[in-house]
Amino acid sequence: MDISQYLEIFIEESKEHLQSLNESLLELEKNTGNIELINEVFRVAHTLKGMSATMGYKRMQKLTHDMENVLSEIRNGNIEVQAELLDILFQCLDALEQYVDLIVESGSEGDKNNQDLIDKLNQILNEDNTVANNSEEKKEMQPSQKESNNDDLVKRNHLNINFSDYEKNVIVKANQENFKVYGITIFISESCVLKSARAFIVFRTLEKLGQVIKSYPIVQDIEDEKFDNNFSTFLVTQESTKQIIDELNSIAEVTDVLLDEINITYEEEVNKEEEQKKVVKQKEVNPTNNDKTQKVNNTNTKKPKANRTVRVDIERLDTLMNLVSELIIIKNGLETIELKNTSHNFNEQIEYLERITTNLHDAVMKVRMVPIERVFNRFPRLIRDLSRKLNKNIELHMSGEETELDRTVIDEIGDPLVHLLRNAGDHGLETPEVRTNAGKNPVGNIYLRAYQDGNNVIIEVNDDGNGIDVQKVKNKAISNGTLSSDQAESMTDQEIIDLLFRPSFSTAEQISDVSGRGVGLDVVKTKIEALGGDIEVKTELGKGSKFIIRLPLTLAIIQALMVNLGEEKYAIPLNTIQNIEDVQTSEIKYIQNQEVINLRGHVIPLIRLHDKLDIISKDNEKDSLTVVIVNKGEKQAGMVVDSLIGQQEIVIKTLGKYLTNIKLIAGATILGDGEVALILDVNSLV
Repeated sequence: MDISQYLEIFIEESKEHLQSLNESLLELEKNTGNIELINEVFRVAHTLKGMSATMGYKRMQKLTHDMENVLSEIRNGNIEVQAELLDILFQCLDALEQYVDLIVESGSEGDKNNQDLIDKLNQILNEDNTVANNSEEKKEMQPSQKESNNDDLVKRNHLNINFSDYEKNVIVKANQENFKVYGITIFISESCVLKSARAFIVFRTLEKLGQVIKSYPIVQDIEDEKFDNNFSTFLVTQESTKQIIDELNSIAEVTDVLLDEINITYEEEVNKEEEQKKVVKQKEVNPTNNDKTQKVNNTNTKKPKANRTVRVDIERLDTLMNLVSELIIIKNGLETIELKNTSHNFNEQIEYLERITTNLHDAVMKVRMVPIERVFNRFPRLIRDLSRKLNKNIELHMSGEETELDRTVIDEIGDPLVHLLRNAGDHGLETPEVRTNAGKNPVGNIYLRAYQDGNNVIIEVNDDGNGIDVQKVKNKAISNGTLSSDQAESMTDQEIIDLLFRPSFSTAEQISDVSGRGVGLDVVKTKIEALGGDIEVKTELGKGSKFIIRLPLTLAIIQALMVNLGEEKYAIPLNTIQNIEDVQTSEIKYIQNQEVINLRGHVIPLIRLHDKLDIISKDNEKDSLTVVIVNKGEKQAGMVVDSLIGQQEIVIKTLGKYLTNIKLIAGATILGDGEVALILDVNSLV
């Protein structure tokens, strides 16, 4: 049985359980006496232990096992939930997340055993004079049949199993070679959800100890879970009974192990040739030569494909199926159209096809969509830790968690939001004393909000702190040589604030593990623009700051305006376009050597795409220009193009790893005639 096929499922479910554990511990910190929360934390830890044991991750299993011991004592009322205990449980949670991250990277949990955390957990048990009494802890069974009690005798199913001649020969030969044969009955917890998976771990453990020669029920029935809560095996080995029982007892959800040595006196003559074919050879019963065990142990060395799955509502799949059925109908219809006198029918089918492909696009987009809750859920813990580290009282208020984003965007947006939240907690919010002196509530608030706006999703991070001190930013920019005094004086407040997004720019007085290294906001801007989005800042001194992120709903298929530039065609994403204007060349003015136009009271800079992209223009003597007005947040610009082709739905293709640093181009698309058109990156151009 190859367990690597379950690795992706293990990773996805482990992350969900860890998130659930995170949320429950945060709630438990607020309400330490809530027995339902304590039970929930215990159940999740128990599930994680069973999953990691199933996959053979013993370090992860050991840590969750010791967590479970402590949580069991909390459930029994022997240990009180205190801040120090919760800190240790949160540290254990971080360690489990590190194990999962390593498994994602390499398929292995690594060699760190987190013994310091295990010692802390055991110390908690010892200090409270309690004994970890895990419900799965088993007493050691005596191997001798004669010493067993009557109940055990009834439960020893292996004593009632008959052997075939071949199996008897195996046992006789094993005894001659100084191997022992044990009959073993293993009992699994009645509450076990995946009995076959647990049985697989039992067999894998036994194969490390020797050779399994028989099982009851047969292996196929055990794999199909066609057994109650116990099954029997026969093992040829040189290991001691204690070693076998200890190994089996260490498996999660194994509640009992009964073992007896099997001796058979078998006098009947057997044909020598048949015996050579059937009798188990010494190297086959020697556990060190068990190739199958080695193969199973090596399955986890493969690097799994993490974050490649999306859970989809069955109704969305039904919609997809119906649309694919419609496509087949269209295909059949097109095949039956005769080439003569077909214009009417052909046009009908093309219109039908256009409707279906549009609906299919929408349906596929919905399948790819994931609630942003998956990202937001990790932030309450982040703010909790940040609050303790900074000695500030911080509350996080979240809304719009149900807002959906493309899966590829979801995977990338987490880190920028972490930067913004840490920035709000460290730079934005004042200490309780400062807030009190300013007449504010000593508890600082951070608001995280998401909502859909047309073809974009907006994420806002704002705080009720002191806001951005523009003069302080200006002084810092002058002191580190970013700006001259004259430049600084001529810049608007918004332009000064935008300096915060420059690499290595920080206003922190001291470097800490939270901030001050100047690697925050520039990383945020770079990542968001790589996703086709943009970020802007609004701030008011003494009242707080708001960072607004604007992201596209999907990165796969977009609506675009196709334009001509010289002999080339380019695509401009439709969601960035505000309007299209015919501008007379006589209306173009200059401000600081920059071409601008006055459009209904708004001064808008012009971008000559020919110059930016090094394209020879067809006609430089035009009296009027076609200008596409685009916006990036509140900023606007006019892109000068030769002519318009029209609106199209295009599929975005990446330029490949060798062209990843071209900032003016967001990607490429293949047009209907097979020609390649580049997609302009409006954010970079503006």
